[in-house]
Amino acid sequence: MKNKEGLMIDLFKIGAIKFGSFKLKSGMISPVYIDLRVLVSYPKILKNVAKVYLEILDKLNFHQMIAVPYTALPIVAAISFYNNKPWIYTRKEVKDYGTKKAYEGSFEKGEIGVLVDDMITTGESKIESINLLKNSGLVIKDVVVLFDREQGGKEFLASNGLKLHYAFTLKQWLKVLFEKKKISQEKYQEVINWLNNF
Repeated sequence: MKNKEGLMIDLFKIGAIKFGSFKLKSGMISPVYIDLRVLVSYPKILKNVAKVYLEILDKLNFHQMIAVPYTALPIVAAISFYNNKPWIYTRKEVKDYGTKKAYEGSFEKGEIGVLVDDMITTGESKIESINLLKNSGLVIKDVVVLFDREQGGKEFLASNGLKLHYAFTLKQWLKVLFEKKKISQEKYQEVINWLNNF
């Protein structure tokens, strides 16, 4: 857990976690916002993030990694340099010209893919990508994220026959930040109280 604690502090230092009032993709208002897109500017931390994912991925059986745009793209690219696994990514926008494909990369029907993303909140956006690729013949049973916001995503994936794997939870991250005196007790309690409503 020590290396994960160091990573949580590093992510805080580069502004990957922010406190305030933020509207999430799901529409809910959150007192905390996670932005791992900043990782592209910090290659050393990105390498350490990739290594944390590897601890999980090394225990899973799969042929392909699947990146969800956009945050997971550099993360999965970094992971692939270590594990030499191929990867594909779904497109946010399907072009109406050229190949008109909904994903980039190639795979054989029946191959096993593992979806890799930065985090999970409700899990609904993961299902969109998974269904798209399942319809193209890829078998997907596992989802791997850096952290779980603990807002129903794990349960939602389970109800769809998928298993969630994560490095740490948002509550664990907040606890480390509080214990290392990076956030006040008031801020810590405010976010924890909000999370406990889920």
